[in-house]
Amino acid sequence: MKYVLITGGTSGIGFELARNFERDGYEVVIVSSSSEKLQRTKQKLESEFGTRVLIYQQDMAILGAAAQLYNKIKEDNLEISILVNNAGLGLVGSTEKIDLQRDESMLLLNVVNLVELCKLYIADMYKRGNGKILNVASIGAFQPGPYTSTYFASKAFVLSYSRAIRYEAKNKGVQVCTLCPGATRTNFFAQEGTKTPESAMNAEVVARYAYKQFMKNKEIIVPGFINKMVRWVPERVRMITVAGMKK
Repeated sequence: MKYVLITGGTSGIGFELARNFERDGYEVVIVSSSSEKLQRTKQKLESEFGTRVLIYQQDMAILGAAAQLYNKIKEDNLEISILVNNAGLGLVGSTEKIDLQRDESMLLLNVVNLVELCKLYIADMYKRGNGKILNVASIGAFQPGPYTSTYFASKAFVLSYSRAIRYEAKNKGVQVCTLCPGATRTNFFAQEGTKTPESAMNAEVVARYAYKQFMKNKEIIVPGFINKMVRWVPERVRMITVAGMKK
């Protein structure tokens, strides 16, 4: 049996992606730091689709989390054919005021453990000659983000890294795609400490579009017409707009 591994799959885009995979008959493995959320998600998905959902409790914001998760799954003899690095968080504030440890945890979650999971699983995929990886970045990956500086920078890293390993993998039977959603109605903004923008897209809509484009092997996936258009606005204008929203 082949499985889809989704980090941060208990809510928002991750949960809706899980629903899309389940709908198409994939076996899904959900990862989260919360045991309670994992159990609720497992019950929801299994009752909706009648298929087995596997869950792993793992805090992906600590050093070494990727290797710990990888080893647990290896011990259970699960073959991960699709990896979705969805777990992530954002922090708002001027850079000197954001707590150093919180910033460090965010970078471990958004960057370090994402890279390590890619490295571990892409090696397995190369050996088999097949596999798929979807890394979730953000529309913020396309410009600096004053007052959310580390978050935007982390997503720019995810986009650049994903595009690079996609090139490396193109002749090895493995596809690597990057999802760059704009504002989405999830728990993200509450965790960030800001209000959800009125223009935010529905997570179900974002995930449905992302899933279809991922299965078509689209390199960079940007859901929503407005988000696509925003990319063509001059970078400095986008940067000033972000600063005004976050300050």
